[in-house]
This record gives sequence, structure tokens and C-alpha cells, in this order.
Amino acid sequence: MTQAWQIRPFRVGDETALRTVFHASVHGLAHPYYTPAQLQAWAPADHDTQAWAERMRANRPWIAEAANGVIAGFADLQPDGTIDMFFVAPAFARQGVASALMARLHAQAAQQGLRHLKACVSLAAEPFFATQGFAVEERQAVERAGIVLHNARMGKVLARQ
Repeated sequence: MTQAWQIRPFRVGDETALRTVFHASVHGLAHPYYTPAQLQAWAPADHDTQAWAERMRANRPWIAEAANGVIAGFADLQPDGTIDMFFVAPAFARQGVASALMARLHAQAAQQGLRHLKACVSLAAEPFFATQGFAVEERQAVERAGIVLHNARMGKVLARQ
């Protein structure tokens, strides 16, 4: 069942819930594409909570919230057009959360006059980004905690308004 998602700005206090969504998304949705060691390197259970909180406060992500207040996903758009983080909780996958977040990022990009969006996208997320008009610009191998993970740098030219 598809529902309307409330897309709201990040609020201080969301950090822990966003970490839960991030960890669940990586381990619950990306597992067909990555080994257990890769998933652990990407999203370890043990993490620096202060560094995570600082990153969330700096990134100021948009939050997709269900009617009951549960955070279903989050995504951010940086001033240079980079989408740094884009994650949906597995319990809310394929229910329109990612599409609602992407629509919000496109609206923000239009408000800021951006002409190009870019993101380093996991193998799991690549098909979704492709349906949103992003194209692979480069295949990448990145290292996290000594483990190599493959992803794609994707981009999208935005129409002039």
C-alpha cells in the first residue's frame, strides 16, 4: 500500500533514528549486492555516535516520516548538487518513500538553481537512481575499513526552468 509521506527538515534529536535507518537499509536492502564483510565495513553496528550526529547536523537531511511519526527514510542535497546520503528503511521499501525524497531533493535543487545532481550510489540503489534520470558517470571501488566496495558515481543534468 502506498501512502503519502510527510517530508520534513531534519531536527536535532533525529540522529539516532537516522542511524537506525541507515544501518537497517544497508544490511536489509543491499545484502544481495555485497558480502557480509562489505556490509559490516560500510555500516558497522559499533560506530562513533558523535561523528554521526555531527554529520547529520552538517548534512541537514530531509526526513520521510510515516503518519505514525516513524522515520521511513532520509536524504540530503548539498549546496554543490551532491546527494551525500539517501536511505530508506527496509520496512518501507517499494512504498514510494524514495520517490518522495527524490522529488523533495529535485524541488530543493530547483530552488537553489542547481543544474546538475550527483551521487555515489550503491549497486543496490543504482536501478532506482536510473529510473530517476541519473546516468552512470564512473564505476568506482572505494575502501571502507580495509574492505573494497563497488559503487557508481551517477549524475543528472537538470532542465533549466
